[in-house]
Amino acid sequence: MSETTTELPVVVIGAGPAGLAAAAHLLDRGLEPLVLEAGTTAGSAVREWAHVRLFSRWGEVVDPAAEKLLAPTGWVKPDEDTYPSGGDWANLYLQPLAHALGERVRYDARVTGVSRNGRDRIVDADRETQPLVVHYESTDGREQRVRARAVIDASGTWSTPSPAGGSGLAALGEKAAADRVAYRVPDLKDPATRARYAGRRTAVIGSGASAFTALAYLADLATSPDGPGTHAVWILRRGISDSTFGGGEADQLPARGALGLAAKAAVDSGHADAVTGFRTGAFERTEDGRVILSGEDGRRLDPVDEVIVLTGLRPDLSFLDELRLSLDERLQAPVELAPLIDPNQHSCGTVYPHGVRELSHPEKDVYLVGMKSYGRAPTFLAMTGYEQVRSIAAHLAGDHEAAERVELTLPETGVCGGAGLFDEPAAAEETGGGCCGAPATLTIGAAPTSSGGC
Repeated sequence: MSETTTELPVVVIGAGPAGLAAAAHLLDRGLEPLVLEAGTTAGSAVREWAHVRLFSRWGEVVDPAAEKLLAPTGWVKPDEDTYPSGGDWANLYLQPLAHALGERVRYDARVTGVSRNGRDRIVDADRETQPLVVHYESTDGREQRVRARAVIDASGTWSTPSPAGGSGLAALGEKAAADRVAYRVPDLKDPATRARYAGRRTAVIGSGASAFTALAYLADLATSPDGPGTHAVWILRRGISDSTFGGGEADQLPARGALGLAAKAAVDSGHADAVTGFRTGAFERTEDGRVILSGEDGRRLDPVDEVIVLTGLRPDLSFLDELRLSLDERLQAPVELAPLIDPNQHSCGTVYPHGVRELSHPEKDVYLVGMKSYGRAPTFLAMTGYEQVRSIAAHLAGDHEAAERVELTLPETGVCGGAGLFDEPAAAEETGGGCCGAPATLTIGAAPTSSGGC
């Protein structure tokens, strides 16, 4: 690398948890970061789910290098054993961290493209000696460009939620029904949002933590003075098995386990009905504007007033199109990382801590980190992102021994087997997808059975 290139900053895309942690680790290593954030504040995406409480404690969502950077500012770390909401995380940690980084964070800077200076994707000649170039623009349309010695993309996946359609495409009529569809967990403390769902019949499509949260919120609304008649229809593409509601008491993150149990309670109490093996094919409108969901198998459900689609998130790779990335064909995650997080195969919820080796691409010094590194895979933890950026910063600083060293132990979910991305929902009910001995089936309304620990 030329002297000129080494003097350039490391551009970090996104001022969220992983992006700001990356900047802190780079500074700690004597490297200069430049953080480009599309929003007007730190943690812009986190603030959009400010009302949702994390299932990780404060002690698990503060990066060590970030804490070191914050210490001289008089920042006081919240009680490690308490659980922040998204709003708490943004206001009490991410924004102070961004303030500590000062002018190294640029807001209203949406990245529109990353490439090699003077080299498009095709050109080989002298490629690795050229700096990277990052184009970004502000909301008023002003375009700017900055050169970088490396790029760490921590832009996340929040802006690109997956659609309701079982094929991965938007269901027919989904876009036309936009006035009745939401792709986020509703904030039922907001009066207007609460009125939208109170006393209404709402379809919740999805089987992860966000769907659990929505079901629990709607069940709570149903028992409130202003919520009689509130009911949820929980739509799953797979069947119900012992792992459907997570690890429960076996989860080493207790709040994560409790979230699944709250969703189960919503079903058991009659506040939600589960519809299994349903892959949404179309949204139809009734004369009064309600929505009928029809499945790819021909089933048509009773009309609902609202639909909450929580089928996961996917990475926006459009602005990286001029780079030579090596991504798994299914997950859109780095190929070396994909086998560790593949929900078709991954067992027991524990991802082996990983760093620069698993996150590298044919394009030198380009890394996808944080939630974006997982592509379409779920169950990402903040501490995983912190370990990723620690390793990458060490590598860029030339400390390869530290880059290869593992400095993290992740909590197990208590769930064995993959997430169940399968074609036959009945097969999941029969096998449980387990690695821990005899399969078990969970019956709605019955206590969950355990097949042991991994």
